[in-house]
Amino acid sequence: MQLKMDATSLEAFIAREFPQVAQDFSVDEVGEELVVRMHVHERHLRPGGTVSGPNMFALADVGIYLAILSRLGPVALAVTTGASVDFMRKPEAGRDLVAKVRLLKLGRVLAVGDVLIYSDGQTEPVARASMTYSIPPQAGQGPESATGRR
Repeated sequence: MQLKMDATSLEAFIAREFPQVAQDFSVDEVGEELVVRMHVHERHLRPGGTVSGPNMFALADVGIYLAILSRLGPVALAVTTGASVDFMRKPEAGRDLVAKVRLLKLGRVLAVGDVLIYSDGQTEPVARASMTYSIPPQAGQGPESATGRR
């Protein structure tokens, strides 16, 4: 596995391309498994003092996206095409969420990954996600290169 982006370059990319959420995430590890952290704040909580499901989904989505970028380089237009999330336990209040991401397939057109989300410091996952991403054609690939049209 060849990495094209490390933790620092992934965080810089998110800050540049998605400044509205960049402060919520940081990359702890990049390798066979990517580890990304959501810095949980009051705005991420729902009634009852737990992290909301949409925020856990966002962490999984960002995690898969960053794992793909770590292998392909800065491909801003890769998009989620399929997602499934299982919420298994209530995240612990006052703790960051940590996502452990594995890419199961990284093809020319699609990437598939799994994510386990934990409350920081806990051993049992609070959620599991499976996601598929569409990867845009690179220059010289796809139907437009054969026909000269887009």
